[in-house]
Amino acid sequence: MDQRSFLRTLAPAAALLTLVAGAGCTAGTAHGVHGTPGAAGLRDPYFPKLGNGGYDVQHYALTLDYDPRTGRLHGTAEITARATQGLSAFNLDLHGLTVAGATVDGAPAAVNRAGDELTLRPHDDLHRGDTFRAVVRYSGSPRTITNRGGAEEGWLKTADGALALGQPTGSMAWFPGNHHPSDKASYDITVTVPKGLTALSNGELRSQRPTPDGRGTTFAWHTAQPMASYVTTVAIGAYEITRSRPDAEGVPVHSAADRTVAERSGPLLARIPELMEWAEEKFGPYPFSSTGAIVERTGDAGYALETQNRPVLTEDSFTPPILVHELAHQWYGDSVTPETWQDMWLNEGFATYAEWLYAEDFEDTPAQESFEEAFDIDWFWEFPPAEPPNAEQVSDPPVYYRGAMVLHKLRQAVGDEKFFAILKGWPQAHRHGNASTDDFVAYVEKASGKDLTGLWDVWLYGEDRPDEP
Repeated sequence: MDQRSFLRTLAPAAALLTLVAGAGCTAGTAHGVHGTPGAAGLRDPYFPKLGNGGYDVQHYALTLDYDPRTGRLHGTAEITARATQGLSAFNLDLHGLTVAGATVDGAPAAVNRAGDELTLRPHDDLHRGDTFRAVVRYSGSPRTITNRGGAEEGWLKTADGALALGQPTGSMAWFPGNHHPSDKASYDITVTVPKGLTALSNGELRSQRPTPDGRGTTFAWHTAQPMASYVTTVAIGAYEITRSRPDAEGVPVHSAADRTVAERSGPLLARIPELMEWAEEKFGPYPFSSTGAIVERTGDAGYALETQNRPVLTEDSFTPPILVHELAHQWYGDSVTPETWQDMWLNEGFATYAEWLYAEDFEDTPAQESFEEAFDIDWFWEFPPAEPPNAEQVSDPPVYYRGAMVLHKLRQAVGDEKFFAILKGWPQAHRHGNASTDDFVAYVEKASGKDLTGLWDVWLYGEDRPDEP
């Protein structure tokens, strides 16, 4: 997410403070269940109830039907997962919406609901290592989650449709799942909308076909590479679509702009192949099968977000630096995803430094100048980038700008040759996985051959601003 937007809205992370701890099912005896319930939460340092224990999702198949005129969503979520323990019950995160029923491996499952915790008790116990399929049927008017600063996430209504944005918790407003960044999965997202509208999502468009009654259109999207739920998206509306492939070696580009902003957005959308070529020179091979962007009207969302394959931006945030920021996230955040929300600086510090590199290469502004400007801003020194004080501040300015300062000091400490090798090597080492701050520290020290304890102590974990930059 771009920091300029956050300076206006503050982090949507505060919405998770409203989560209600779910009451877990106890092991039953009616069907010979002898496992134990999976944990209702993964004990994330900032969002302890987010995500669920006892299983690892492999794939989501989401079938959605949405009519903007009524605001009603009808959904079926087919979740293929592997049990990591013997399970008598397991939880899914779901905000609002009404569950009509659920099955596990084809048999009806008992359903219990407590706040944002949906607990399923399968007919028979699941053994450790079992792969199982849970199907949940649900419907309702998806809710928008609003944090204390006024930023909205979840399912956002737009003038002609809707927009789903999930950082850090909003994805649970439109489908049940294991909504923690540590549990990534592949996705099939199929969306039916009224005739004349388009449904966009992540990955590749597999099919587009009219409904049997001719009143709607069904769009089927497939994401093969692992994706965290907070970077999934669905965008519904009237769009101008552009597709291109620079050459046989280039990354396919699939972009969309709301028809009211398409003409003004066109010139910058046309620069995406150029910016991707530059990004691959800096960050290494692109980790996904296609790229692009979705440009919405100003006001449809209060921020830009690095939704996988094609980030979402509003017209007022659709500038070259913010586009570069969100594209950089495809390496740092989407492919290499934080192990916990405490590791958020690994997303935002890298994406902010990408803006500084863009300014260095395209605007003749050395990264040192950007560093010094950030160094002088008092607000950026409220807390260390690797230790936000609470959930509300995991996306505050120090995470972005002090995170970028850490990388600039690293560049100075190891020299450009090693630094840019690290920029490429880090996302390659953890491609399509998760990583923590400790993982990054260990990787950098091994790659550079240096003990950088002093740098981490001052710039990554230090409470006070040094006397000089």
